[in-house]
Amino acid sequence: MRVPAVSGTFYPAEESVLREQIRQCFANGPGEPVMGIGKRSVSAVVVPHAGYVYSGTCAAYSYKALAENGHPDAYIVIGPDHVGVPFEFVMSSEDYVTPLGVCPVHQGIAARLRELIPDDPMAHMREHSIEVQIPFIQYIDPQAKIIPIIMGRQDMLAAERLARALQTACEGFNVVVIASSDLEHYVPKAVAEHADAHFLNTVASGDVSSMYDELRMNSLSVCGYGPIATAMIFSGPSKAQILNQTDSFESARLDSGSVVGYGSVVFTKTH
Repeated sequence: MRVPAVSGTFYPAEESVLREQIRQCFANGPGEPVMGIGKRSVSAVVVPHAGYVYSGTCAAYSYKALAENGHPDAYIVIGPDHVGVPFEFVMSSEDYVTPLGVCPVHQGIAARLRELIPDDPMAHMREHSIEVQIPFIQYIDPQAKIIPIIMGRQDMLAAERLARALQTACEGFNVVVIASSDLEHYVPKAVAEHADAHFLNTVASGDVSSMYDELRMNSLSVCGYGPIATAMIFSGPSKAQILNQTDSFESARLDSGSVVGYGSVVFTKTH
């Protein structure tokens, strides 16, 4: 099993404290979700991956949308590489452990995906961008199963290859993609607000090429653009809604001259 790497730093290590902090993230943001039991329509979400005191309330907007849309067969959690994995992208077939318990990997999908992309649990040992999503998933769906994937490369071709692999491996299953990404890093608040709004609007347009143009032309420091692109491609024709945009000054009153931006977006199937 994959043991926590950032428990006690990015989120509380004690089960009751962690559960209460997640509850507060919902209470301080979109409100506690009413668990949905209807036909699922959400294909993907974008969520931040900073410490919960910074981005947890923003993340709660996407997780409320997921909770109220009903439980999928699996949550495909894609995060960017922060530690230097030697893979274009890499999954882990090991279950993830958090203070809320064991979150199992969906072994049926994993068996298919293993034929298409590398499976190396060791590559996941220190990466936080996936780990911080798991307690939120467990909170909204205690029976959740996951497929964790780290992207070492985030260019458009890599996103297309990963999206195609996921479409093949997930055929016949009802899944949702969780794209883990923070937005602008360490820029003045006014700069982050403007740049992040433009970037999120481009994401919401559904045009992956335009998203990469936005990144390149404005030298944006969005850290998980590859997972976002993969989610967009995987979703296909869909309607996107920006649920929340904020930053580390708004959430934790950190230095307004050097903020990190956060955003939540939900993609809903249009057919």
